Amino acid sequence: MTMTDDPLVPTEWLAARLGDPTVKVLDASFKMPGVMPRPGDDYLAAHIPGAVYFDVEEVCDASDPRPHMFPDAAQFARDVAAMGVSTGDTVVIYDAGGWVAAPRAWWMFLSFGHDRVRILDGGLKKWQAEGRPVEAGKPSPAPGKFTAQLDPNYLRSKQQLVDNLDSAAEQVIDARAADRFEGRVPEPRPGLRAGHIPGSRNLPYNELFDAATGVMKSPAELRVAFERAGVALERPIVTSCGSGVSAAVLTLALYRLGVRGSALYDGSWSEWGLTDGPPVAVGPA
Repeated sequence: MTMTDDPLVPTEWLAARLGDPTVKVLDASFKMPGVMPRPGDDYLAAHIPGAVYFDVEEVCDASDPRPHMFPDAAQFARDVAAMGVSTGDTVVIYDAGGWVAAPRAWWMFLSFGHDRVRILDGGLKKWQAEGRPVEAGKPSPAPGKFTAQLDPNYLRSKQQLVDNLDSAAEQVIDARAADRFEGRVPEPRPGLRAGHIPGSRNLPYNELFDAATGVMKSPAELRVAFERAGVALERPIVTSCGSGVSAAVLTLALYRLGVRGSALYDGSWSEWGLTDGPPVAVGPA
């Protein structure tokens, strides 16, 4: 199978490969707590034929009080093998086309050493708009055989970002909406301060997609968006957000622009924004 360096694949590409035993499709739809119906219920009601649900809230370190933090390599390997994924498979991930959690799952696969992973451009939204088939219910895939090894360079910790406050060696880009970034509204998760990491830039993740179709904007448009946010693409970059999910949308866009070596702050504002956390800034970047 010919693969390009672009992490996105069009619906036509996937439609031509449904039923290929080496192509595994995962639905990684995600919603903020309290938003109904829950994404798992949406999945059971309608998903791409053969797709297995990748639950961001389950493929995580359940012992960590922070929301959906990365699991260790052994757990990730067990979880995705239970979804029917094997090391030699090509994994195609999609989401509902608006919550864009597929990039989070994509980044997890890359972080654990699996580079045969792509995202369906436009997700389920575009797939259904084109009249392509869906099915309901929960499949029972045969278990796969998957090996994983985490590359820590894909992630950043709170301490690393605290150290970065003085050195400014890495640019930090926050994917949250501007009113949250600037501290003008309360955080949706209780117990968090409002504002942003001092020195960080703001590029709301939804500005990188066409809202009507769920399709990611062109590389030229992505480049303009990062430039307007004051980001220098040639310098090291760390992406952040509310809890490490939508930050991966920025990571995906950077990847499409040829940026390699960026990292994701897994704890994101759910960790930094705690009342006993590091310094907080408010107002525009």
